[in-house]
Amino acid sequence: MKNAEYQGNLSCPQRDSAEHEGYAGAQSVGSQEGKEQGGADLLEKILSRENLNRAYKRVRANKGAPGIDGMTVEDARPWLRELREELLESIRQGKYKPQPVRRKEIPKPDGGVRKLGIPTVVDRIIQQAIAQQLTPIYEPLFSDLS
Repeated sequence: MKNAEYQGNLSCPQRDSAEHEGYAGAQSVGSQEGKEQGGADLLEKILSRENLNRAYKRVRANKGAPGIDGMTVEDARPWLRELREELLESIRQGKYKPQPVRRKEIPKPDGGVRKLGIPTVVDRIIQQAIAQQLTPIYEPLFSDLS
């Protein structure tokens, strides 16, 4: 299953609940009027060719296993070349939906097992691209004791 589908999932129970109840003690970042434009700018930084290329290289260097679609990092390169614009447009329109993770059990030294979730390569690239842009913004806000 080398073709991933990206369908819209506009409902987010956590977000919907938080919007109505608010976050207790959560720190607000930025003003309301700047959020719309700033969010669009941030999304474009995340989806920039340079950022996505860095994310791909980082995922490739990690040498992770394929997700449920069976796509390896090597398989992802031609897939991304062919379907890049379709993927980016689905993200911009809010229709991108990450694929389920592949479950793998890793033996523990004590005889038990640890369950590991392996996202698809495409999902890992997108997650890495997001982290590369958000980490410099939010890392300074964390407590030194965090």
